[in-house]
Amino acid sequence: AMAESQPSGVRLAFRTRATFVELDTLPTKRVYVGVPPRPDGGYDLLVDGRLAGQASVTGGNTVTIDLAAGTAEHRPGPVGTLRFAELPGGAKDVEIWLPHNETTELVALRTDAPIEPARERGRRVWLHHGSSISHGSDAASPSTTWPALAAALGDVALVNLGLGGSALLDPFTARALRDTPADLISVKIGINLVNTDLMRLRAFGPAVHGFLDTIREGHPEIPLLVVSPILCPLHENVPGPSAMDFAALGSGRLLFRALGDPAERANGKLTLGVIRDELARIVRQRRAEDPNLHYLDGRDLYGEADFAELPLPDRLHPDAATHRRIGERFAKLVFAADGAFDRSR
Repeated sequence: AMAESQPSGVRLAFRTRATFVELDTLPTKRVYVGVPPRPDGGYDLLVDGRLAGQASVTGGNTVTIDLAAGTAEHRPGPVGTLRFAELPGGAKDVEIWLPHNETTELVALRTDAPIEPARERGRRVWLHHGSSISHGSDAASPSTTWPALAAALGDVALVNLGLGGSALLDPFTARALRDTPADLISVKIGINLVNTDLMRLRAFGPAVHGFLDTIREGHPEIPLLVVSPILCPLHENVPGPSAMDFAALGSGRLLFRALGDPAERANGKLTLGVIRDELARIVRQRRAEDPNLHYLDGRDLYGEADFAELPLPDRLHPDAATHRRIGERFAKLVFAADGAFDRSR
């Protein structure tokens, strides 16, 4: 529910001659005891598709979370105002991307000229589902999560169903994907299943088949891409669950550690390596009757050489530079000629 209340890729889009835009919002910010303060959620202003400003809203509600004690305290706060001024004159398309890492309630929008719906650009709609990495954890801003960057490079309209901590093959998520209009669909599967230690290999295969079956009920022929996990040494060969390293919290660092035993793979426990092998096998099997189903190994987006250069700061999540790299790689591999989302398909 917390992830759902912080949707990624949501933006206000309109056309206007306004030279300033003001937006009143009520943010809900989360503070974690023992962890350095998180920056305020960022808003990105795009004018005719180009980044033209960034800002944050102060104030708002605060939820203080004590991970060690398992408690949360909610404190109400005031509405804040965001202002973008000195915009270029003339008619233009304006987008305000809302924060992907805090809850945002919209209160009021003010401009100095009328607004109208944004122009329809005829772009294909890309519907994507994944974990916190797809949601945008540790990205610099809402328009620079890796899916947002890839969508811009691929000239598609993004609908991001990334749900932090919640890419768990839930049937209701598959139904949401099934029922959402789209021209292209991708599902990134793996890391949350390991770090929650949710299921064993025996359940994983049928769950993936069922998830894909449900999506295909609503989208029987469009390109559907299955993406396996990016490299994460923490869980490549060690099963979950993952847990906060509370010893590191004492020094002001947020780190994760794996609690599983590699020997437990023999009993069906999942690791990222096991998941990649199984996803590749499932896609190969299904492609005999579904030629528009595709597979991408997540290590092609972020692998061992990338980890050596850009390690995961908390052992699980990529930083802003890595989001950019993953987005650029995805666009190059998937939207390019002969890629899964090649327009000729």
